[in-house]
Amino acid sequence: MVRQTENKIPMREVDTTAYLDTMKELVKEGKLVSVIVSGNSMSPFLIHRRDRVFFEKPKRPLRRGDILFYQRKDGRYIMHRLYKIKEDGYYMVGDAQIEIEGPICREQIFALVTKCERKGKQISKGSFWWEFFEKVWIRMVPLRPFLRGFYEKIFK
Repeated sequence: MVRQTENKIPMREVDTTAYLDTMKELVKEGKLVSVIVSGNSMSPFLIHRRDRVFFEKPKRPLRRGDILFYQRKDGRYIMHRLYKIKEDGYYMVGDAQIEIEGPICREQIFALVTKCERKGKQISKGSFWWEFFEKVWIRMVPLRPFLRGFYEKIFK
């Protein structure tokens, strides 16, 4: 689909599945890959069409709070946080969600987000917002509907 932006510049929208297959292959080859965020499941940390994520093949054991790319059994690509690791698999949740998805097999997980460009600024592990969402927000799943309303009143 082709449409014009506010500056009258033609912009082509491509189905994410079409290029994520290629990006998945680049990750397998050991490359760092980036993509503009598509969807709202990772808000308020990452915003649809505003932010960019950089991801690569995991080089360490996965841990709670990691942002991971995985492929569902129906073929769709998803980027969510690792909520819990159990014997039967990995359990994932988006930052905007309260429903936990899983178990996800390790073979379905192909990339770890290592940094992002949020509001035009690059951030990674160690920054305040990265640490907040990785360590605090992930533990507040049942409270998220209330906390999100509070967050939006303060920061918007």
